Amino acid sequence: MERLLIVDDEEAIRSGIREYAEFEGYTVDEARDGAEAMRLCHAKDYDVIIMDIMMPGIDGFTAYKEIKKKKDIPVIMLSARGEEYDKLYGFELGIDDYVVKPFSLKELMARVKVLVRRHGQGSGSKRSVLQFGGLVLNPSGRWVSINGQRVDMTPKEYDLLFFLAGHEDIVFSREELLEKIWGFDFYGDGRTVDSHIKMLRHSLGEYRSCIVTYRGVGYKFEGR
Repeated sequence: MERLLIVDDEEAIRSGIREYAEFEGYTVDEARDGAEAMRLCHAKDYDVIIMDIMMPGIDGFTAYKEIKKKKDIPVIMLSARGEEYDKLYGFELGIDDYVVKPFSLKELMARVKVLVRRHGQGSGSKRSVLQFGGLVLNPSGRWVSINGQRVDMTPKEYDLLFFLAGHEDIVFSREELLEKIWGFDFYGDGRTVDSHIKMLRHSLGEYRSCIVTYRGVGYKFEGR
């Protein structure tokens, strides 16, 4: 049974999400702030974290940065603000989704299901290791190395790279990548994909040219 962690300083929001999630068959833990969320994640494993950004003490972004140093757990950030800056900053940190309050519990659970399915299955090829010269990708182990050195990436950078490399030489539109990697396109648009591609190229260094842009169409992976 999948386990969720709900992190919000408002008890009514935690209770509402918990009731709906338990009805859907999830096991649920609650945390009132970022510090409590960090302690729970240190002690237990979770399939998805649903976490508010603005909380007293340690905020959601700070808590997530600390959690991801030790564990790769998909996260949906909740916020009363919908500014593009907040969304892009969250995506740069590696969050998987961003939902603006007030929100539909039914839609939130649909997004949780997508993350549970995607995180469990992975987004890469069925081959255990992909190698392109000095670039080595291990989708099942979720690591990348360049010339023998491990490369640190955000979860979404890994997902994009493993997906594109696992479908080498196939061009995917921005809309297709939103659907394949994020699982939906309600909040995302082409700029979301473009910003993650830019970060991915930076992480790939000398292999940045493996991510090829087809102007007006999308992106593909071209191994050397």
